[in-house]
Amino acid sequence: MPKPAHWYTLAGLVIVLDQLSKWVVLEHIGPGQVIYVAPFWNWVLAWNPGAAFSFLADQPGWQRWFFGVLAIGVSVWLALEIRRQPGERLMALAMALIMGGALGNVIDRLRFGAVVDFIQWHVAGYYWPAFNVADSAITIGAVLLVFGQLTAKAEKKDSA
Repeated sequence: MPKPAHWYTLAGLVIVLDQLSKWVVLEHIGPGQVIYVAPFWNWVLAWNPGAAFSFLADQPGWQRWFFGVLAIGVSVWLALEIRRQPGERLMALAMALIMGGALGNVIDRLRFGAVVDFIQWHVAGYYWPAFNVADSAITIGAVLLVFGQLTAKAEKKDSA
């Protein structure tokens, strides 16, 4: 049975991969530069002072601290939840991914006042907002949380 430390290590790995990828981007991609990768994928450098999809990005700066404190608070709660039930593998995996992604983006908010985004997907002239490794971990973790909750409810119904 995995121990909480295993899940915290996974969260730490997400943070390291996220920060390493952002360092590479900041060293090799300039503002406004677009690097073609595939017909649906570019590397770009985008600064997001808001949250997902640039939510509240147009605000004067308070959102930097709000989202930072929120991410730290959620991460502390997730760490406690992982400690409570480290054997719930799917849920612990989901929480570790979310925690690592949230803290990876907090580091950007503290260092730069905005999150570094660099992955850009597009199709037929429609461009998805740029994102990063931390965002990907948060998204995968959220999907796993929902899946875990849905399958847990189905299992409870089947056993009743």
